[in-house]
Amino acid sequence: MNPQPVVVAGALGECVHVAGVVNFLRLAGQAGWRTVFLGPAVPAGEMLRAARAQGAALVGVSYRLTPETGERLLAEFAEAADELRAAGVRFAFGGTPPVAERARAFRGFFDAVFDGSEAPDDVLAYLRGAPRTPTAADYPQTLVGRVAWKAPYPLLRHHFGLPTLEATRLGIAQIAEVRVLDVISLGIDQDAQENFYHPERQDPRRTGAGGVPVRCPDDYRALYAASRRGNFPLMRTYSGTDDFIRLAEMYVATINIAWAAVPLFWFNAMDGRGPHDLESSIRAHQQLIAWYGARDIPVELNEPHHWGMRDAADVIYVVAAYLSAYNARAFGVRDYIAQMMFNSPPGISDAMDLAKMLAILDLIAPLSLEVNGVGGKSGGFRIWRQTRVGLLSHPLDPEAARGHLAAATYLQMALKPHIVHVVGHTEAHHAATADDVIAACKVARRAIENAVRGAPDMVFDPRVQARKAELIAEAQVTLEAIRGLAPAAARGRTGPGVADPLTDPSTLARAVTAGLLDAPHLKANRFARGQIHTQIDERGACIAVDPRAGRPLSERERIARLSGV
Repeated sequence: MNPQPVVVAGALGECVHVAGVVNFLRLAGQAGWRTVFLGPAVPAGEMLRAARAQGAALVGVSYRLTPETGERLLAEFAEAADELRAAGVRFAFGGTPPVAERARAFRGFFDAVFDGSEAPDDVLAYLRGAPRTPTAADYPQTLVGRVAWKAPYPLLRHHFGLPTLEATRLGIAQIAEVRVLDVISLGIDQDAQENFYHPERQDPRRTGAGGVPVRCPDDYRALYAASRRGNFPLMRTYSGTDDFIRLAEMYVATINIAWAAVPLFWFNAMDGRGPHDLESSIRAHQQLIAWYGARDIPVELNEPHHWGMRDAADVIYVVAAYLSAYNARAFGVRDYIAQMMFNSPPGISDAMDLAKMLAILDLIAPLSLEVNGVGGKSGGFRIWRQTRVGLLSHPLDPEAARGHLAAATYLQMALKPHIVHVVGHTEAHHAATADDVIAACKVARRAIENAVRGAPDMVFDPRVQARKAELIAEAQVTLEAIRGLAPAAARGRTGPGVADPLTDPSTLARAVTAGLLDAPHLKANRFARGQIHTQIDERGACIAVDPRAGRPLSERERIARLSGV
């Protein structure tokens, strides 16, 4: 067994400022080092004697006073420490930007120079062995590996796709070089999502509408190649709305897709984003989930927030989230990403938002068992938590939007997410540029750092716990009603039926057409009823209400009013 490596650190010379040193050693402890704090105003000789006595593998030197004096001290220190460095001891410097600039002149001596602008996870990466000029091998290139490597900080993900391929390629390179983002989600235009393999259906007038116009596999390869620098971010993109398996094969081959995002009820004729009807698209999406699951590629079901963005009641959001996890497990997914979009609908309060997400996590937690999926694949079912700001929730004012992004991210940290999907503060005005992505990630990272240091536990607010219990009970009513839509054998009686109503495409489609799953924005939709009325109540929860009396409706009462159920 290798002994625990030792790092000694202190402030050099007459410098008494040690907050940065203490923080560096705190991170070193997280990274597995045994730390030795030498304190303020440490003479060079004393620092070197301590390094020898402790058998240090790394010496941290700090100086935060006059740059000219610091440069002289560092030169003397480097000369005195030459023997130690020749023996393999590494040296790192931390100080103010002006002093750090002088320290960078000693490139042959210091193998890392920090000026305070680095995020904690960057410092952790160095302490865990990543060199200051890293390669892809220094950054895990799978979701699960990267989550473990970056802990206790979550991965940051952001959509990015500009109206031209070249602008997107250059932007990806810029984002990767700055090393603020772990996962680039390629935002591709609608023709790429629906008509990639059908150029005859593409409309040149729509080129670049909604994202980057990728038109051949080499376009994807060029964008992926642009990301092979900086912190070598993972890459993923939309699953498309047609030719699902062909697209999946191409994504694996060209961008090493980090994970797939697949809906159950959306991206079809119901929302006008694809050619398939509701039931056939459910069936096709399940096949796609199984395809990724068979290859041990993680899967996210980007499902519940589509109901929330259409003002569905919170309980329907929770039910959709449960159906997502349930179907992922049933169709052989091993690593499931539970996406939880906060602020959907935008008027929901923080307390009720948190309660909704906790209800989801409580409901899906029992699914994390050894399972035998529909495809016959045995194995564990691991749930990875991903949170994000509501897509429709950013205010138009850019400064207010920055505040909203920071506050919403801090709230999300109560769930201890593995991934934070940053939605840029410019979303209400324009699609994010590379500069926008970088700025948004810096805002989110600061909120995350504050929370990781020790946030109050908002989970135990009595209002949150009461609402969570209420939503779990209500969701069970709706789920039982969905099961009841299936033929008799699915309910334990003889005769024709289905093995599992919650994975049966016909039953799931009927849940929509019968109004069990419904949202106000679906009025006049040819698949859904759009009959439900919702409002934000005095607690800040989104609930179903009687349209005439305005009073709340329980799920049992709402469902009883539906004809044909």
